[in-house]
Order: sequence, then structure tokens, then C-alpha cells
Amino acid sequence: MARLSRLDVVGWPHLLVQHVRAGERLVRDESDRQALWLAMLDAARQTQMAVHAYAVLDDHFHVLVSPQQAGTLGAFMQAIGRRYVARYNHRYGRVGTLWDGRFRGTVVSPERFLLESMLFVEQHPELVTPEPVAAANVGHVGGFGYSSLPHHLMYRSDPLIQDHAAFWALGNTPFEREGAWRQLLATGLTTLERNRLADAMLKGWALVDPAQRMQLEQVTGRRMAPRPRGRPRKNEAISTEVVLEREDVTPI
Repeated sequence: MARLSRLDVVGWPHLLVQHVRAGERLVRDESDRQALWLAMLDAARQTQMAVHAYAVLDDHFHVLVSPQQAGTLGAFMQAIGRRYVARYNHRYGRVGTLWDGRFRGTVVSPERFLLESMLFVEQHPELVTPEPVAAANVGHVGGFGYSSLPHHLMYRSDPLIQDHAAFWALGNTPFEREGAWRQLLATGLTTLERNRLADAMLKGWALVDPAQRMQLEQVTGRRMAPRPRGRPRKNEAISTEVVLEREDVTPI
């Protein structure tokens, strides 16, 4: 079966993940985390990529981004890899790629799934500490891991982040947006919501409504959802949302 082309749609949010090879670590200390952040910042500026959220974990990282120019999504991720992996290899005396294959991702409806995708990134189970962290400590990356969460909680300003209009719509002032975001964080995502995002991200199917699906398929010339199983019924409307497989999907 031919591999689907990557989704790369100008102006649409994309939820991405990049894993490292088995047995490797993405970052080993604070210096590595800072180097990866600088690689992201440099890549975003090179490709004019709008970064809405990110999270750096031990063996992978997530970014939620919106390309501003055609064909820049892959260039953005490649630029991160060129800068960071070269530095990483030199520091630790290794050769070859650090990545476990190509990055994966999905395009999401900004109206329905932008905020869910932000929560998916910033509320990663391995990232957020279970107990409240004092404000004095949150400015350090150890408070919430290395992510965009401190930026959205107004503990620090992160030059990498360009907030999406859906996030700005949470309030008229920074304090209103922060308060609204805290409430959404407190509610969190359900297991079904996390699995739906993880499934779409890994398989490359769009999380959009029917009208948006038709629009994206016309623009990209690519299917946005899997074909229905079995013989379709006559006049049966086909849902465009990603449908989870029967087995559970482990969120990543």
C-alpha cells in the first residue's frame, strides 16, 4: 500500500510528534533542552511557522503549528533536526540520525480541535506535575517540564509562541485568557478525546467537519479520512471524523 503524503495545509493547525530511536533520549539535561528550544525557534523563523504549543519529553516532542507558506511543514521539522541532531551527536560522540522515522501529524479544525490539541500537548501525563507548583518555581522548566504551558499561565513570555485566534478568543485581556486556560486545564481531556487526537496524529487523518474535509481534499488532492469498511449503503452519509479502532490507542 502506498504511503499517504503528509498533510501540509497553509493556515491550518497541525498537531505533530517526533520520536527518537529506541534506547535513545531526546534530551539529557538543561543544556539539551535549551538547544532544542533554540533549534525550534530558529526553524520557526526560517520557515515563518506559527508555533502555538510545544512539549519536550524524554523520548519525543510535540508541536502544534500553523504553516504560513506552502511546503514549509517538512522544512520546519527538518531544520529542527539538522541543528539539534548535529549538536547532539557532537556532544555525545554519536553518528547518524536521532529520529525513529519521519515525524507524524494531523491537521485539525481550528474551531473544534485547536484548544483540545493545546491541552493534549500541555497536559501530557509525563509533563505536568501532579501537585501544584509554587509560582516562584514555575519559571524554571522543572515546574511543568519544558513546554509552552508556563507561557500560557503567564509565568514567563516565550518568544517561540504565536497564539492562535482560538486561544485569543478565550478572553479580551491576557488575564482573562489565563483564567480561562486554567479552567480548561483543570477540566482536562477525557480518555476518548486524548485517544482521538493520538489516533489521528499517528495515522495522518484530519480532525475536521464534513465541509472542511471536502475543502481540504480539493486543495490537497489527498483523502482526509479512511475509507469506510465493507460495502457502503446507498445514500449513507459518511462521517469525516476519525473513528477509533476497537482496540485502545495509547496516547503519546
